[in-house]
Amino acid sequence: MPVFEHVSRYPDPRAEVFAWHTRPGAFVRLTPPGMATLLQGPSDGINVGSKITLRISHPLVSGLLPQVSWRGRRGPVGVDWRVRHVELEPGVRFVDEQVSGPFKAWRHEHEFADGPGGSTVITDRVTWELPVVPDRLAAPLVEMQLAGLFAFRERQLRADLALHARLAARPDAAPLTVAVAGSSGLIGTQVCALLTSGGHTVRRLVRSASADADAVTWDPAAGHLPADALAGVDVVVNLAGHSIGGRFTERHKQQVLESRLQATGTLAAALASDPEGKRLVQASAIGLYGARRPDELLTEGSLPGEGFLADVVQQWEAAALPAVDAGVRTAFLRIGIVLSEGGGALLPQVPLFSVGLGGRLTRRDAWFSWIGLDDLARAVVHAVATPELTGPVNAVAPRPVTHGEFAQTLGRVLHRPAMLPTPAVGPTAVLGAEGYDQMIDTDQRVSAGVLADSGFRFAQHTLSDALRHALMR
Repeated sequence: MPVFEHVSRYPDPRAEVFAWHTRPGAFVRLTPPGMATLLQGPSDGINVGSKITLRISHPLVSGLLPQVSWRGRRGPVGVDWRVRHVELEPGVRFVDEQVSGPFKAWRHEHEFADGPGGSTVITDRVTWELPVVPDRLAAPLVEMQLAGLFAFRERQLRADLALHARLAARPDAAPLTVAVAGSSGLIGTQVCALLTSGGHTVRRLVRSASADADAVTWDPAAGHLPADALAGVDVVVNLAGHSIGGRFTERHKQQVLESRLQATGTLAAALASDPEGKRLVQASAIGLYGARRPDELLTEGSLPGEGFLADVVQQWEAAALPAVDAGVRTAFLRIGIVLSEGGGALLPQVPLFSVGLGGRLTRRDAWFSWIGLDDLARAVVHAVATPELTGPVNAVAPRPVTHGEFAQTLGRVLHRPAMLPTPAVGPTAVLGAEGYDQMIDTDQRVSAGVLADSGFRFAQHTLSDALRHALMR
């Protein structure tokens, strides 16, 4: 059977690197969003017998299994992958094998060794076999996909370990209990995983009844939060809100606004009633500045703009003021355009670029202020552990680009042309005229100065870095 091997090196001690792999959230952090969704597990960490079930949406054997398009995702629909841990030597190695899934056989060995100067060397060794296509024909494609996956995992682990080390070096560092609203969303899933892999305790606020030990059921539409939901909580992270993606009908716009006001108002009231020692990290958006602000560098002190999203964000931030007025230290993260193949603005563009039909969506010289999903998750955790970071904070990358540069860079990463602009009729048909005006035809050059000055370190400084990471290139 073919064998793939990837060797990666980290400046951290072996004991810490191995311990990171044993913590809740580690598997999610090492799984690229858009490639697979964790359905169950790990049932017992990396211990022998622990089981994991994934739903594959972007398989390693892309091109070798039947391909379809479903809700904008590439990959076979409904392919479950069940894996079981079969060997463990603490601090040295662990092994998992496929129980059922797309491969005829799959065995992944993780080996940890001491490197120079107290560093760590990880050797990942994958032995695989496909059920139909001869291995000798499939090997180049599978190895290319595996190389992309393990390059993603190496970048992810290095940046996450660096973040945890910086935060642990703070004089006030301590394990925190963090309540997270919006924990099941694209951003919330990664924030929860990053927190738990760093040794913090997460309490998820969920709207549907759950038997999970870390879940608390609440009803923001009714303003209901159990009286003890925030007992023992150090920080509340509020990422809750209906997705802005979709056609801008009156009903959709009402859901966007009301979901944010209800969740934020409910949490702010609870925090105001018991503010002692608690902090709030509140999601916001650069939509506050208005869709188009040409020739301006937008800072946290810039005046709000005009339009539906600017109005929503002003009301959204205002809904948290009862907590602020009660003395709760609050950071408002004004989030830029989030880049991930798991959802958001990038996802619908990848298929078009992949077949050579991609291009810029609006004026070539209009500004585009972006942030990679994983840097955003790290920014949220940085804000959680940095109590002096308060007030509005632009959560954007330090190097915004123009829409023309974005299209050219995405084309280069995918090795596809990006010569022709995308006609406005396509996005307008999907989002409506107002949705196109507010979400696509934008021009915002937003500063990341406050976030950077607070000690945050970006893992993806350039758009090329962020796209290669998100797309496993």
